[in-house]
Amino acid sequence: MLPPVVDADGAPFWEYAARGELRIQACADCGEPRFPPRPCCPHCRSFGSRWRLTSGLGRVWSYVVPHPPLLPAYAALVPYNAAVVELADAPGIRLVGNLVAGPGDPLGSLAPDRIRIGARVRVVFGAGGLPQWVLERS
Repeated sequence: MLPPVVDADGAPFWEYAARGELRIQACADCGEPRFPPRPCCPHCRSFGSRWRLTSGLGRVWSYVVPHPPLLPAYAALVPYNAAVVELADAPGIRLVGNLVAGPGDPLGSLAPDRIRIGARVRVVFGAGGLPQWVLERS
């Protein structure tokens, strides 16, 4: 797996994730959530921010199962998925990650035919605090 590129604005996201918390940046003045993290609020232009804990619940907004793999390091993992998940408690905030069969399961552990747009998911944390998603039971 490729490690995330961490910059000063996004470092707190990865620190919280390593502790098993999914937090997103929000404006300290107007309260609007923003992702990816950045220094200035696009709504009110404030430079104040705080990190808001989320429920970790969301819905699959989009996904892809790449064939053939785009990166050689992922060739042995085919088929795997890359999903865009919209957070339930922060509409409009979407995170990219992978859907896995269960906590601690490897990339590619969820059969592609089980993935549906709109499916409810919850966050789990993989190696190094990498946010991943599992299907919620209905």
